[in-house]
Amino acid sequence: MSIERPPTAIPESEVEITAMRAQGAGGQNVNKVSSAIHLRFDIPRSSLGQDHKERLLALSDSRITRDGVLVIKAQTHRSQDMNRAEAFGRLQELVDSVAQAPRIRRPTKPTYGSKKRRLEGKSLRSQVKVLRGPVRDD
Repeated sequence: MSIERPPTAIPESEVEITAMRAQGAGGQNVNKVSSAIHLRFDIPRSSLGQDHKERLLALSDSRITRDGVLVIKAQTHRSQDMNRAEAFGRLQELVDSVAQAPRIRRPTKPTYGSKKRRLEGKSLRSQVKVLRGPVRDD
C-alpha cells in the first residue's frame, strides 16, 4: 500500500526560461517565431529539501550538467505557451520521481525448497551430459 503524496512545489522564480527558435521542419513558422523553450533549473540553489537535491543530482540524466543545472528543452508544440507548460510538466515529473526515497533491499535467504529444486536441476543436467559420452561395447 503506497501513500499518495502531493507534488513538490517548484517556485517559478527558481526556474530560468529562455525562448528560442525551434529546430527541424515547420516552414516559415519555425524560421521566424521563437516557440521553443529552454528551461534551466539550478538544483543546488533551489528550495527543494536536501534529500530531494541529493537524489536529483545522483540521477544519471544527460540533462543535468556538472554544475547541477537541469536543462529541459521543449519544442514539440507550435505555441510558446504550450512548450512552456510541457517543460514545467517534465520538470515536475522529474522532481516527483525522486520525491520518495527508494526502498532498501534487504537480502533474504533462499528457501529449503528453492535449494532442493536447484540441486535437482543440476543433477538432471549432469545426467544428460554423462549420457552424451562415448558408447561402450561390452
